[in-house]
Amino acid sequence: MKSILFRTATIPVSLNVLLKGQLQFLNEYYDVTAISGKDEFLVELKEREKVRVFGIEMQRQIAPIKDLKSLWRLYRYFKKQKPLIVHSITPKAGLLTMIAGKMAGVPIRIHTFTGLIFPSRKGFMQVLLINMDKLLCYCATDVYPEGKGVRNDLINYKITNKPLEVIGNGNVNGIDENYFDPKLYNLDEKNELRKKLGIFEDDFVFIFVGRLVRDKGINELIVAFLRFQSVRKNVKLLLVGPFENDLDPLNIETIKVIKECNTIITVGFQQDVRPYFAISDVLVFPSHREGFPNVVLQAGAMGLPCIVTNINGSNEIIIEEENGIIIPVKDEIAIFNAMTKISTDKDYYSVLETNARSMITSRYEQKIVWNAILAQYKSLEKKCIKLF
Repeated sequence: MKSILFRTATIPVSLNVLLKGQLQFLNEYYDVTAISGKDEFLVELKEREKVRVFGIEMQRQIAPIKDLKSLWRLYRYFKKQKPLIVHSITPKAGLLTMIAGKMAGVPIRIHTFTGLIFPSRKGFMQVLLINMDKLLCYCATDVYPEGKGVRNDLINYKITNKPLEVIGNGNVNGIDENYFDPKLYNLDEKNELRKKLGIFEDDFVFIFVGRLVRDKGINELIVAFLRFQSVRKNVKLLLVGPFENDLDPLNIETIKVIKECNTIITVGFQQDVRPYFAISDVLVFPSHREGFPNVVLQAGAMGLPCIVTNINGSNEIIIEEENGIIIPVKDEIAIFNAMTKISTDKDYYSVLETNARSMITSRYEQKIVWNAILAQYKSLEKKCIKLF
């Protein structure tokens, strides 16, 4: 009989997208249940991964009453099902899962920090978030940072004294090199999509994939691109992702420009981002903070050079002058300069493009990451058996 493993995230899309394929792999060794809010993504995950699911609503923002209700439901479910392992990703699910797991006596309680919010906050909010993460770590038996940058922040802010090991080369799921392969799209398919979006044959296309929010650097990106397209013809900016009005919304001026500028194309959230990478030339990812951004891995695997900010994860995936450009955070001039260099220096672009795919697949191939996670589970399981 297989031991029970729970994987949790605040919202289902995190499990559905970030851990695609991994839960089905782990289900060969454990009885896996995915726990998150109820929506179509949880249903899709259940059908694709062939695992159990359990719906518990969790709020991304701080909401004490609702958080207590979610905590109580998690505790009751853990107490009833008696999992060997609970493993959370995302901040709120991490806090609630680790507290509920400790209360319910779950032997192995793992949280993976895929990114930290508090370094980008100030004053009372930063103190509050730091203490929430300290409580999370106190209740966890094992804590894994997704990358070296996250590990360094956890150490520098004295979040926990527990060992902090990065599994493999980092990242929670690795990259499926057969799925993210530019050869899957022929010229006719690419031309058809470009035509549909109003992208001309000689257009140089920058792409951003992710939530269209302040924290992803979209305000700076739009300012930089407006300046860039005023001095360079035949350029487009393709934005793939949803607007968010509740959490961290964009400046009103930015939203207006995005909607009115005919060189900026928005397509909203897309379940499959590969066709959009396939018709683009460069990923621009000016995020203010990340843990280990999958978007940069995906773009690289699709053969795109990347312009990224000097933040956790991004500065581990991208090596300056080899597969992309690293720029300062919140610097629209740096974005403009990087856009100019990468689109005008053809020899420079060619070097980055040639290296892009191999520098991702050689370090972050999916099965390597999955087997490293499984090995970690088995190691913790052996230690747990010895204790009892």
